[in-house]
Amino acid sequence: MAEDSTWPDGTLRADPDQKYNTNQFIFSSPMYAAEDANGTHADPMIVVRGLDKTYASGFRALKGIDLTVCRGEIFALLGPNGAGKTTLISIICGIVNPGHGSVTVDGHDIVREWRKTRSIIGLVPQELHTDAFETVWNTVRFSRGLFGKAPDDAHIEQVLKDLSLWDRRHNKVLTLSGGMKRRVMIAKALAHQPTVLFLDEPTAGVDVELRRDMWAMVRRLRESGVTIILTTHYIEEAEDMADRVGVIHKGELIVVEDKTTLMHKLGKKQLRLQLHEPVTVLPDALSGYKLELNGNGDELIYTYDTRGERTGITALLRDLSAAGIGFKDLSTRQDSLEQIFVDLVRERA
Repeated sequence: MAEDSTWPDGTLRADPDQKYNTNQFIFSSPMYAAEDANGTHADPMIVVRGLDKTYASGFRALKGIDLTVCRGEIFALLGPNGAGKTTLISIICGIVNPGHGSVTVDGHDIVREWRKTRSIIGLVPQELHTDAFETVWNTVRFSRGLFGKAPDDAHIEQVLKDLSLWDRRHNKVLTLSGGMKRRVMIAKALAHQPTVLFLDEPTAGVDVELRRDMWAMVRRLRESGVTIILTTHYIEEAEDMADRVGVIHKGELIVVEDKTTLMHKLGKKQLRLQLHEPVTVLPDALSGYKLELNGNGDELIYTYDTRGERTGITALLRDLSAAGIGFKDLSTRQDSLEQIFVDLVRERA
């Protein structure tokens, strides 16, 4: 019998000659098809209203959270340690009991219809929790059964191949590296073909190669209609991946905005002028512009608000010329999402 005519657990394939294209991503199945025929993100997938959570110790982890995550979008939830990110995710996933308020997932209440909501959610937690003495194949296959799904070994095979785990399917989990264990956690979360995927600090402690592979996978998932909510401390990843961004601080959701709109609203721009000759002191006539000089005195920095009707750049250049200060080059720089996040949290500190 050919080596590939059986599944890793020894059962025969229905068609031993059947081949699976390893370049075909698993999420092209109809279960992952976006239900919004217009390709828009107007259809709510997760709706949180007035959500509060106070633990037995008296610590109030969430304070009146209102949030809507749309079908097929990537939503990044940012916040410092202890802000409430994991508590919010854990409540939606059914791990932590909610306090006051309501949460629905695809129209189903997480309390009254908990079986349904849990069956359509996949979670990749921060911690690596899995059976260390089981093989990769068995632990992923078992995860599918926990959600009442019929065995689908072809799907499990493709999940493992897409996560570069197929060659290690017979290995016990305890023999894997930290990065490979993280891949196993992702495979477990995808085993039952969820339509909502939570990634809680998914790239913490993983190598660059896995990080790139993971984000390529996330993009393909989104393209096929899966709703993805991620938390990350790598804010440049949120800036690159997310459609919308939410910032949570001390249990309060302080902003939810389209990423581009947020950067336009809250981001500031800098005009940097490379001077012909260094200067030590700026003339009083330029004091109204709140200019900065670098340490060498050969670069002038002007920060302006992109929301203003006038940026003041034209007047600045005119006044520089009148003051006899010439420049040989100029450039502009926009605030990054990381700087906006830091500023928002600092304001609420």
